[in-house]
Amino acid sequence: MEIRDAEQGSAVKIVGVKDFYLPHIFECGQCFRWNRQEDGSYIGVAKGKILHIEQREDELILHNSSIDDFHTIWMPYFDLARDYGRIKKILSQENEILKEAVAYGWGMRILKQDIWEMLISFIISANRSMRMIQKSITLLCEKYGEYIGIYQGQRYYDFPKAEVLMRQSPETIRNVTRVGYRSPYIVGTAKMVAEGKIDLCQLESLSTKDARRELMRLPGVGPKVADCILLFALGKQDAFPVDVWIRRAMENLYFAGKETPPKQLCRYGEEKFGDLAGFAQQYLFYYVRDLKVW
Repeated sequence: MEIRDAEQGSAVKIVGVKDFYLPHIFECGQCFRWNRQEDGSYIGVAKGKILHIEQREDELILHNSSIDDFHTIWMPYFDLARDYGRIKKILSQENEILKEAVAYGWGMRILKQDIWEMLISFIISANRSMRMIQKSITLLCEKYGEYIGIYQGQRYYDFPKAEVLMRQSPETIRNVTRVGYRSPYIVGTAKMVAEGKIDLCQLESLSTKDARRELMRLPGVGPKVADCILLFALGKQDAFPVDVWIRRAMENLYFAGKETPPKQLCRYGEEKFGDLAGFAQQYLFYYVRDLKVW
């Protein structure tokens, strides 16, 4: 992988990128603030930065970025140091369905996202469509987030801080962002974080089990939401979130179609795949959800 300055320092070009495809990464359900452009590129906000990223075969061009930002923010964010070829090879040997799932989502990478943003985003996501989730998060950022700047004529905002959201009433947040019954969870969680009743910065140093237990102390955070945060923000690749699609996949693949409690499926997935559990989950989820295999 070769990294070059492009466009007089306002963009970075990465040549020789493998196992990377933007639609697989941004449309697999792990993130909510990236928008596809007519030319197939994506513009989004992460880590307080506006990034415009496009792909040309094995080349990535990161517009509105410096090389320093690439090394400190975007390389870890896109998990570019990990060998996904090895992961796909191991998982493809498990069974025919997982082999097909890996081939279908061949360019997926698990993003390393901001834990506070993921916490509120996945509370908002419960039982909602992707379009509705994205709309609510956009409204939340526009109303309560700090203004970052304009890019290609569009105004962008950072994700709102806990200290800001804790001061809002659930009714106001519900009316502004259309999050429905989730608004008290947002305010309650913001209050606990802002007041230091849970230290999000320490969670990554905990075991997956202990970090999950801490997260589930927060309003609106059940096992599935907690496991999504573990996987997409804390780098706990042994986490195995179970939603309706993963439940169908696991029941049919490993439990002869028998209805099985999500907790049991989660435990089985973690034990079955070990430190590759999160990767197996994402390949299966994307494949089964998109193709409606079951």
